Amino acid sequence: MADTTLYELLNVRKGAADAEIKKSYRKLAKEFHPDKNPAAGEKFKEISFAYEVLSDPEKRQTYDRYGMEGIKEGGGGGGFGGFGGGGGGFGGAGMFEDLFGGFFGFPGMGGGGGGGRARRRRGEDTFHPLRVGLEDLYNGKTSKLQLSKTVICKKCSGAGGRAGATARCRTCSGRGVKVTLRQLGPGMVQQMQSICPECHGEGETISEKDKCKECRGKKVVSETKILEVHVDKGMKNEQKIPFRGEGDQLPDVEPGDVIIVLQQKEHELFTRSGQDLYMTKSIGLTEALCGFQFVVRHLDDRDLVVTNPPGEVVRPGMVRTVEGEGMPMYRSPFEKGSLYIKFEVTFPTNNFVAEPQLKQLETILGDRPVVEIPEGEDVEEVNMVSYEDTRGTGGAAARSEAYHDDDDEMGGGQGGPRVQCAHQ
Repeated sequence: MADTTLYELLNVRKGAADAEIKKSYRKLAKEFHPDKNPAAGEKFKEISFAYEVLSDPEKRQTYDRYGMEGIKEGGGGGGFGGFGGGGGGFGGAGMFEDLFGGFFGFPGMGGGGGGGRARRRRGEDTFHPLRVGLEDLYNGKTSKLQLSKTVICKKCSGAGGRAGATARCRTCSGRGVKVTLRQLGPGMVQQMQSICPECHGEGETISEKDKCKECRGKKVVSETKILEVHVDKGMKNEQKIPFRGEGDQLPDVEPGDVIIVLQQKEHELFTRSGQDLYMTKSIGLTEALCGFQFVVRHLDDRDLVVTNPPGEVVRPGMVRTVEGEGMPMYRSPFEKGSLYIKFEVTFPTNNFVAEPQLKQLETILGDRPVVEIPEGEDVEEVNMVSYEDTRGTGGAAARSEAYHDDDDEMGGGQGGPRVQCAHQ
């Protein structure tokens, strides 16, 4: 998003005409001048600073392109000498730091003489995803990642051609942007900016005969870089691993970082939440009632033997915890979370044993409760069917069909004559 702080200080919109900026500044300067309002000294400095930038075409253009960062760094070639030192401008870097708390910092821009050299503009960071398995995050892993990046041409040292061959771009007058005006209506003009097609935003051009043979005047060349990415134990999904200064190189620009973003693949058995692992185990009814053992192959290829002794009944949906068998803590791998096992109990199919055996099973599990059946006309015995059988064609559809069957019976049913109402 474009920086509009200075426009807001002067209560004008971005793209406002010079006359509008000047008019608004004069009005605000009168209102906040220290002679009339001693308590508004800081506000007066702020609006003065904003006017100093926006009233100068070059400084305003740099601010529109790079925002406060452009002011801090000298605008990538636009030059802010008026802010630099002791006698020029309206207070130099010291005033900028007073206004904005020194947040941006002006290294080397002291109060004496002609000012210092601003820090280079920083390039953008480059993000690369790296797919890793849950096993990699548990055990740690080193991966080699091959990247393509731009580097400063060694043959011309980033000049793009022989020494002194660069010339100011005539199309954009060295600004790097082309400004066009479009008539919207009577007295209404829209100002539009675009990257200069001639110099591609560089502000300078090199004749074809003077261009470097290696980079063809582009100042940079492509290079393949192999990075060793160390995935430490306990790292998480979406965690970032930065490589400082390994981004694309450009002349007079501090390289950004290459940032590797871990993307965890799904595991067939375990799911992760923080430092804990979760899994689901299906057991039979006999195991749930009489105890069991099973083996879990862990992420480090260890076999965990899980035992539930006889007599400890496992109910459907029950969760048991194995402490210390979760994920290792990041940067403290000897500490681990827990493994949670959720049990699903599989029941036997219908008529799995004969009735005499069911009687034996009943004596083991305990007698069923005796239900006293009431008598009378209001007592009706019903049968249960599977829930799935009542979906779709069942339910209301079945009741509708029964209703029509009743109609048929009233009409004689099987081939009998239907009863019709006689017309009076």
